[in-house]
Amino acid sequence: MIGLLDVLVVDDEQPAVDAMVHFLDKDRRIGRIFPAASANEALRILQEQHLDAIFLDIHMPSMTGLDLARVVNRFSEAPAVVFVTADDTLAVKAFELEATDYLLKPVSESRLAETVGRLAGTRVPLAPDAQLITVDQGGFSRMIRLDEVQYAEASGDYVRLHTAQSDYLVRIPMSALARQWENDGFVRIHRSYLVSLRHVDRVEFRGTASVKVGSVRLPVSRRSAPLLRSRLQAGRIRSTT
Repeated sequence: MIGLLDVLVVDDEQPAVDAMVHFLDKDRRIGRIFPAASANEALRILQEQHLDAIFLDIHMPSMTGLDLARVVNRFSEAPAVVFVTADDTLAVKAFELEATDYLLKPVSESRLAETVGRLAGTRVPLAPDAQLITVDQGGFSRMIRLDEVQYAEASGDYVRLHTAQSDYLVRIPMSALARQWENDGFVRIHRSYLVSLRHVDRVEFRGTASVKVGSVRLPVSRRSAPLLRSRLQAGRIRSTT
């Protein structure tokens, strides 16, 4: 997207509106910011202004955020919709409405910046069937997409999930996580590491085996090397002649 993003913030709680406006106003990719205290006020603004995105609360009186999103989706040039809510149970419904993101309150400035980056870039909405997982960070919970996880690292009684933007702790044994994510493209390459094959840039089997994920090099144990080879071979392109 070229130029600054003009956005609308919709929430019936004024402190929530003020916090979002404060963070957005600090982002150089954001242009005009329009606050609204209700869905009806938001519709009036949308009729008067051409906007790029809406940051939308879900639980509001009269018309919910989900209802407003259904109306917005019928616009000929619909703005992107980002849900901002304390309710972590409605993500699937949100993505069925082609939401670009689903933020859990309280929203951190860094998390909001990730969303703005998505809006300012491709503006491709998350897939409706994207698998979401709940993680903890900074004393609160949030939801991330499973396909954002590049690799998992054992950390005592926890597992640390690494994404391109941040990392998160989940309380689960590595062995259990490996079983759960086996059919989602993850491979246990070491006692301490589980890696997503979609994020692997390079594999080295000579000498000390390793895989490279971005700028990080992860060890591959001798015990895990055969499984990794097998999974790589299964995805190899073969000639049909």
